[in-house]
Amino acid sequence: MRIKVNGKDYEMADGADVNALLAAHNLTADKVAVEINRRLVRGEKYNTMLKAGDEVEIVTFVGGG
Repeated sequence: MRIKVNGKDYEMADGADVNALLAAHNLTADKVAVEINRRLVRGEKYNTMLKAGDEVEIVTFVGGG
């Protein structure tokens, strides 16, 4: 299925969830915030299945001092 991730087209397997998308981008759930179709998804809901046409935004947290 085709989705948009941070504004770019991306191909995922049917039935993929947010966790699979994060893994495909080598990201861990504790270091990101995820929106699907402009709605924030809480970490405990990262098992939410993605659907064709979804628009996903992934923001990574950066630490520093």
